[in-house]
Amino acid sequence: MIQEKEIRVANGYLALLLLPILLLVTGYGFVNSIQAENALFITLLALALLVEIVLLFGFFMVHPNEARVVQLFGAYVGTARDPGLKWANPFYAKTAVSMRVRNFDSDRLKVNDSTGNPIEIAAVVVWKVVDTAEAIFEVDDFEDFVHVQSEAAVRNLATQFPYDQHSDEQIALRSHTGEIADQLKVEVQDRLSKAGVEVIEARISHLAYAPEIASAMLQRQQADAIIAARQKIVEGAVGMVEMALDKLAEQQVVELDEERKATMVSNLLVVLCGERATQPIVNAGSLY
Repeated sequence: MIQEKEIRVANGYLALLLLPILLLVTGYGFVNSIQAENALFITLLALALLVEIVLLFGFFMVHPNEARVVQLFGAYVGTARDPGLKWANPFYAKTAVSMRVRNFDSDRLKVNDSTGNPIEIAAVVVWKVVDTAEAIFEVDDFEDFVHVQSEAAVRNLATQFPYDQHSDEQIALRSHTGEIADQLKVEVQDRLSKAGVEVIEARISHLAYAPEIASAMLQRQQADAIIAARQKIVEGAVGMVEMALDKLAEQQVVELDEERKATMVSNLLVVLCGERATQPIVNAGSLY
């Protein structure tokens, strides 16, 4: 595996100052040699001028948060990271690689969750290149590699967890967004580490049941919500009835036998748990 190594290149501003001076001096000597008709000096200075002109092609610019991967006839030489105008061997091939943070929004993928229900899922992956040599030489196209492997990781993650939580200890895609995001980040990083890429964040951006089962699952979710609400209502009603009986007994407002207590409990539960407002009936006669 080829790993990144730093290469030191010359300051471009210094080279930009020296090379024109060399060209002027060589050009002046070349003109004088022609006038003096000195064939040897004319040949040497012509070659020097040619070399200096070739050296002018060694200038290149490194922008902030960018690196240049340097190769010499196919061999990896190193990576220049310092921003600014630089100069290096004009025969070096210099490939620019962005080190900026990027994001990738995957397409909506249709997969089956761990319980076999078809769902639609998409994710956002935030990433950047940290090793330019691996990004250029270990994979054919590192940007395409990020896209394909990220979608593969999303598919694999979706098959490991259910859409909805069916027990308290179970991790689900919809209810445990933090844990799912951490797991997705690990999945994507494992696949992209060979390409010199660091995953900064990975989160699910879209999650829904597939259209063919969405209506049925919506009814199921509504039923679960109704059952949970009813449980809360019954728990509260039982507590209020118990409190009412305790207060009546404590303050000795009225003494009730077990049959009357059962009747009172039944009436209070109907009032507290009913979906519609009850119509009171006033008993103007004796309690017994």
